[in-house]
Amino acid sequence: MSNTTHEKPDLLRAHLLISGRVQGVGYRYYTRQVATQKGVNGWVKNLPDGRVEAVFEGSQAQIEAMIKWCYQGPPSAQATQVKVEYQRAEGLYSFDILYH
Repeated sequence: MSNTTHEKPDLLRAHLLISGRVQGVGYRYYTRQVATQKGVNGWVKNLPDGRVEAVFEGSQAQIEAMIKWCYQGPPSAQATQVKVEYQRAEGLYSFDILYH
């Protein structure tokens, strides 16, 4: 008799810095909506220099889908650069818009 465990798929974390016309166009709100639909946890916020910063946690497929979406963004946005850094997942349980 084997000991059965329920393993979760490997959790990945991606830290993104998105440049371009990404503030004042609903980027954070659309990001939260898309992430929630895809089951991705993390956060998104505006930076003082005009970029948007985001962290996504989920499966490899979920993270890749979110990164691809970030290049497109909402209808009025125009992302010109998306920098991605992979980090150790922290096990986030929701997707939030952060305000500083």
